[in-house]
Amino acid sequence: MTGKSVSFSFRRFAAMVSKEFTQMRRDRVTFGMMVGIPLLQLILFGYAINSDPKHLPTAILDNDRSVFSRDLAAAMKNSLYFEFTREIVTEAQADELLRLGRIQFVLTIPPNFGRDLVRGDRPVVLLEADATDPSATSNAVAAIRQAATDALSRDLTGPLLPLRAGQGPMDLRLHARYNPEAITQYNIVPGLMGVVLTMTLVIITSLAITRERERGTMENLLITPVRPVEVLLGKILPYIIVGYLQMALIVLAAILLFQVPIVGSLPLLFLVSFPFIAANLGVGITFSTVAQNQLQAVQMSFFFFLPSILLSGFMFPFQGMPVWAQWLGSVLPLTHYLRVVRGIVLKGNGFFDILPHMWPICLFLLASLGLGVKRYRQTLD
Repeated sequence: MTGKSVSFSFRRFAAMVSKEFTQMRRDRVTFGMMVGIPLLQLILFGYAINSDPKHLPTAILDNDRSVFSRDLAAAMKNSLYFEFTREIVTEAQADELLRLGRIQFVLTIPPNFGRDLVRGDRPVVLLEADATDPSATSNAVAAIRQAATDALSRDLTGPLLPLRAGQGPMDLRLHARYNPEAITQYNIVPGLMGVVLTMTLVIITSLAITRERERGTMENLLITPVRPVEVLLGKILPYIIVGYLQMALIVLAAILLFQVPIVGSLPLLFLVSFPFIAANLGVGITFSTVAQNQLQAVQMSFFFFLPSILLSGFMFPFQGMPVWAQWLGSVLPLTHYLRVVRGIVLKGNGFFDILPHMWPICLFLLASLGLGVKRYRQTLD
């Protein structure tokens, strides 16, 4: 007790509070993250995230081209859930567009639809949906039945009025492709591969390099004949192996625990995952050259991971986001990697089918790894 006052002093308390605010002000990266992360969450959840997506890309195969088929298409468009972006002429085109993920729905109207309708034969109208993400299609499927009934009811007047009774004037059949039972695990588990790789590789890489610089062991490398590029490649190779081990564990869990059907080629999946793994390592290396300590490295990694998981289509339907959010999400490698993984696992896509999603990942890889290597060389030199 000697030399110290036992009573509480507001003066000393105020001094300690002032000291902490001063320290906080000096640590600009941490202060920026404390402001930036809540602001980013507010913007993304407030403006970009939408669990009820509308204006979903839809193709139409109209084999009838009558006033009834046109009214049916117009009613679907007026429901705001469907946006007709393609008019196709063959079923093969429909299969290709659905497999490549360029459309969400295909509406097929049979020949003689109008003639069979007025005869009371209840013609069959087929709606095919890409059900790899059940949350993106459920509300739209529920809306089409009411929209179709209302549209045809306006045409069925006078002598055709009795056709409104019973089961309705037509038979609307839904074909949920790639996930007919709408099992959520089929969508979530393959997507977790990209999420886990993004979270762990960026954080671990940035922490490992920052930790060595904090402990002073990085300087020991400067007195050895090892070149900076050799140091960098030697440090990231183990994490590439770690990434593939994580992939193997997720694939085993998907098969053994969740019974996810693996339709496509697993060797192809592991091969095309290399650019994605390297891109995340490039981000981690870049953060390690900017962060002054391990806390800042974690904060930067989280700042990158948050928009990646929210704007990629993993948690919320990608098509339900506004255009600016879709553009921003298209820059992030996780968005394209999710489509690659789900395309291979659930749709059986081949190399040329996933090629449109591979070049954005490779472009991001060149940018992130190039910037990381440049800053890393400057740090060592």
